[in-house]
Amino acid sequence: MRWNRGQVVVFPKQKYSPAPGPRAREVDAAPGGETYSYLVDKFWIVKETLADGRLVVLTRGGKEHVLRHDDHSIRGLSLLERLRHRQRLQDLLSVLKKAG
Repeated sequence: MRWNRGQVVVFPKQKYSPAPGPRAREVDAAPGGETYSYLVDKFWIVKETLADGRLVVLTRGGKEHVLRHDDHSIRGLSLLERLRHRQRLQDLLSVLKKAG
């Protein structure tokens, strides 16, 4: 898929903690049962596409990440997600505007 500036991507990020949050999915307990590993969907916005195809994305806090464009875990938003997370998307757009 070709990604353009301003498109929102969903990236499942691996997390570890003693208490997964409400957005956690694919939760697995550690052998001792003291911590859990799980995935949380992160909503990031494309700032730019580099010459080699990698994506520079921004978080709602303005932090930059570089992702491979061919990473199969990256996906676009569904219509339901666009409706459900309207405020989150507005926050991302304002971060992109500030970043220039």
